[in-house]
Amino acid sequence: MDRELYERRANIVKALAHPSRLIMADALVKGERCVCELQALVGADISTVSKHLAVMRAAGLVTMRKEGLQVFYSLRCPCISAFFACVDEVVRTEAREQARLAEMVG
Repeated sequence: MDRELYERRANIVKALAHPSRLIMADALVKGERCVCELQALVGADISTVSKHLAVMRAAGLVTMRKEGLQVFYSLRCPCISAFFACVDEVVRTEAREQARLAEMVG
């Protein structure tokens, strides 16, 4: 593979590399959400949420549409849920390994 592909992959992963963005992406897996819903989930002010969404939009992860004064976001690639499942499995595997090591020591 060429370097440009790896750089594009890195940009996508970087765009997800924040807990607030992961929360929003996880919510968007379930369907379109307005910014106000995402703001409530994240618990941050609107400007912070907008900045996070701009990062995700620049990476090509989300699209937006306006309806009156409301702005709605949706995932461009719902297959991201498979990525989340993979990450969750890594987390579970690491937790099992840590528990096993703790048993050996204790």
